[in-house]
Amino acid sequence: MLQGPLRGTDAARQKIWDAARHVVPSGNEVTFADHEIIVSKTDLTGRITYANDVFLRIAGYQEWEVMGAPHSLIRHPAMPRAVFKLLWDELGRGNEVFAYVVNLARDGSHYWVYAHVTPSYDASGQVIGYHSNRRVPDRVLIKNVIEPLYKSVLDEEKKHKNGKQALAASSALLESVWKDKGLTYGDLILSL
Repeated sequence: MLQGPLRGTDAARQKIWDAARHVVPSGNEVTFADHEIIVSKTDLTGRITYANDVFLRIAGYQEWEVMGAPHSLIRHPAMPRAVFKLLWDELGRGNEVFAYVVNLARDGSHYWVYAHVTPSYDASGQVIGYHSNRRVPDRVLIKNVIEPLYKSVLDEEKKHKNGKQALAASSALLESVWKDKGLTYGDLILSL
């Protein structure tokens, strides 16, 4: 169920969502305070059902514009598809996920987050959606570890014209990073 007042028509929201797919990254980074947490909730298909004021301010949207939108509304093109595949695979198993994510704001600026995503359950224990809390990440870690890793994964994706092959190859590369260290993905992220 959508929370908060909704204004605008479905057509107006769809126009905003379509425009978001064509936002060009500006290279400008926006940040939020260490004490702030970006919060959003989605349904089972990844459509936004709740976004807090920090999410709205940093992403540059009004609440009515994001309600019902796919969470990929804020997907940055420098974010490897393999990371999202991993995230969805883990959530599908009922696991929580920690991940470093770069998001794209409406104006083309970007912002890095350290995300904690968990399934949301109803009273009978059925998964009804997902809840994500995002904090300010360690900038040195982003610059020295995460950005180079994601660049190498993206470079692998770009080597393949076929989308499925690109995703399989980049997922294998990402998986090799933690398996070579004898870790799981979760252990690797928590160790950074």
